[in-house]
Amino acid sequence: MDFAKLKRMLYYWIHQIVNILLRLTWHLLHVTIHLFYFAINIANALESLLISKGLLRRYKSLHISKLQYLAIVIESEDCRTSNVIELLQWLADLGVKHVCLYDKEGILKKSKDFILEKFDGATLFQENDVLLDQPLMTLEFASFSDGKEAVAKAANVLFMKYLKSGSTSSYQGEQIFTESQMGEALKTVVGGNGPEPDLLLVYGPARCHLGFPAWRIRYTEIQHMGPLKSMKYGSLIKAIYKFTMVQQNYGK
Repeated sequence: MDFAKLKRMLYYWIHQIVNILLRLTWHLLHVTIHLFYFAINIANALESLLISKGLLRRYKSLHISKLQYLAIVIESEDCRTSNVIELLQWLADLGVKHVCLYDKEGILKKSKDFILEKFDGATLFQENDVLLDQPLMTLEFASFSDGKEAVAKAANVLFMKYLKSGSTSSYQGEQIFTESQMGEALKTVVGGNGPEPDLLLVYGPARCHLGFPAWRIRYTEIQHMGPLKSMKYGSLIKAIYKFTMVQQNYGK
């Protein structure tokens, strides 16, 4: 056997051994990550169970008065009315009085009559309602179309004001609308005058607000809760507890 052939065989076996080691390392890393997240899920489930049973003392007293308005954002594909009604019952038991239910496709809005009928203990939120303590929970139903409609109407309001001011009579340069002007315009149209939630809970795979009107969540605390079908009472208590313990600082 000549030296060149021996050298090629050596390189071949080295290449094979390196490939095997890399694959083993990749699989080991993959298994380790899965075990890590599995352990986290088990720990969270155990903690949720202990909270729901009242065995963790710090979660027994919630300063629910700090939560004036709660928004629940649900993935449209996950909108099961039975789960929603059960979630509302949990919130009612905790003393939450004002809730906004949102999904992007408007499935919850279409089912609002059914939800209000099945959940005997809630009234429909009106835009002029004041957030005060009351015996019944108020429910607002919102969808992505509300935000689009509000923005379109607000833009029309600003345009009409621009026309009435006489700015179109002569060229005065590019008109720039400020955030405060847009905010005032949104307050004058349907869908733009709802309260700003203190806390927004997202039920679904995505860690985002799924199109919930951005001008209503400028100072809102957002927490991801996982799929609605896997919701847990203890996790809900923990989310609200974390919110009540956060000190919010508002800029000037």
